[in-house]
Amino acid sequence: MRYSWLALACALAAGPAPAQQRLGIGTPASPEAIAGWDIDVAPDGTGLPEGRGSVAEGAALFAERCASCHGPRGQEGALLPALRLAGGEGSLASSRPVQTVGSYWPYATTLFDYTRRAMPFNAPQSLSSDQVYAVTAFVLHLNGLLPADATLDADSLRRVRMPNRDGFRPVAGQR
Repeated sequence: MRYSWLALACALAAGPAPAQQRLGIGTPASPEAIAGWDIDVAPDGTGLPEGRGSVAEGAALFAERCASCHGPRGQEGALLPALRLAGGEGSLASSRPVQTVGSYWPYATTLFDYTRRAMPFNAPQSLSSDQVYAVTAFVLHLNGLLPADATLDADSLRRVRMPNRDGFRPVAGQR
């Protein structure tokens, strides 16, 4: 007991730490470090990078990097429905809706954004912009939204109109 009182007395005698003392945790982020993470794409396409990719290029890349989780046609996911990328047309009003890119997502740019930031699951942000455009083109093709000979870039991706685009109500102040 004597030692705990002694420790308390010493701590009180030392007083509080100076307010300006730095904790020494982290370092300020450089503009280059911030730019590496500032990669979001808005629904209107703001933030889309330069690049291009075709459905055919996307099919090959999908088979190599995506099909193990999503299946060769993007329709796997009986146990994990979030893995389904295609199908589900006309099911949203049913008692068992199937929410896929083609049936549910309101903007094609969201597919690009999510793929760019989070896919493939085992190596997020490992795809080049051209590869993300290609995979996006292939997934849109799987949903019947692009023909087999299509190529996507920032301009053409902005023009893709998703079937459920009007199924979402705008947030106050947005259109």
